[in-house]
Amino acid sequence: MRNETLDLPRRMLMGPGPSEVHPRVLAALSRPTLGHLDPAFVRLMDDIVHRLRTTFQTNNQLTFPVSAPGSAGMECCFVNLLEPGDSVIVCINGVFGMRMKENVERCGATPIVVEDAWGTAVDPAKLRAALKANPAVKTVAFVHAETSTGVQSDAAALCAVAREFGALTIVDTVTSLGGIDVNVGAWEADAVYSGSQKCLSCPPGLSPVTFSERAAARVKERRTKVQSWFLDLSLVMGYWGDGKGGGRTYHHTAPVNALYGLHEALLMLHEEGLEQAWRRHSLTHRALVAGVEAMGLKMKVDAAVRLPQLNLVEIPEGADDATIRRRLLNEFNLEIGSGLGIWAGKVWRIGLLGQSATPAYVLACLTALEAVLHASGARITAGRAYAAAHAVLNS
Repeated sequence: MRNETLDLPRRMLMGPGPSEVHPRVLAALSRPTLGHLDPAFVRLMDDIVHRLRTTFQTNNQLTFPVSAPGSAGMECCFVNLLEPGDSVIVCINGVFGMRMKENVERCGATPIVVEDAWGTAVDPAKLRAALKANPAVKTVAFVHAETSTGVQSDAAALCAVAREFGALTIVDTVTSLGGIDVNVGAWEADAVYSGSQKCLSCPPGLSPVTFSERAAARVKERRTKVQSWFLDLSLVMGYWGDGKGGGRTYHHTAPVNALYGLHEALLMLHEEGLEQAWRRHSLTHRALVAGVEAMGLKMKVDAAVRLPQLNLVEIPEGADDATIRRRLLNEFNLEIGSGLGIWAGKVWRIGLLGQSATPAYVLACLTALEAVLHASGARITAGRAYAAAHAVLNS
């Protein structure tokens, strides 16, 4: 075997994640590794927690990044709040609601499904009806930004309904945090998780989470041990501390350099400003939609519930899903995502996530997509997409 450095291509990442990672974040990852209990690193941990609270818009003391991807953040919320025999309402309007249901079952709890059609938001009226019919329910779970469908649900309304019946909420903000308004404090949400690789524009591998005082009390009142040792909040928080710079108890060896990257990404987000970042995602989304529609393509979901950072485009007649995506990757170094579940082969998922939500990326994506579709013989209108998007970006 020859000793060679692996030569990896540079891609334009415009799928559902991971997103583009800024050179500042890449540089942060290469800083000298410290011990995970080093006082200098502990100070960095404290600042990460502070910046995560700002990003989640909450004062929750129990806020930190799980040392694993967003799926582990999801599992952290479920295994800590649920016990065998609990009844949990799970709102499903796509793939990631289905994953929530799987977590409920693996905790030994009983899922009660509130289902909405793919491409539509979770209906608060259906949730209220389910809570009325199931008074023993103690927890409600839903996805704020459903990555499989590009749909945003009304988290404030859903959390309000759950509170009305005394139920805690578990909320998936993996695709929403940093791209649209995630206001955990105003929602009074109880357990919220996200991921580093979407609108925060970090490499995959960390999952920011935040827990309300009500959720923390639920954990303390458990009758049974948390089924996961690694994700047990009572143990993990001995390491992450109380946010006041106190001593830390060894729990696991944290991914030190990955946390350098998260810190730098959060710093960049706060330099830009949360509201400005949301406006940037909205602007690039509107430009992409204008270009897509000028090409004669159709968006999959209604404008009222579309996520600006995750755009579903219907595959036109005469275009083969895999062939088009492969040509975009090979000829333009552009990655877009395929459909999931019942929409596999029917849509493309184009991400405008974090550092990928820029005018240059939108215009490059439209140019490449038009070129490949036109060459493949797909039925599109050529020559209009760039101008339509450019007009929005400069309006």
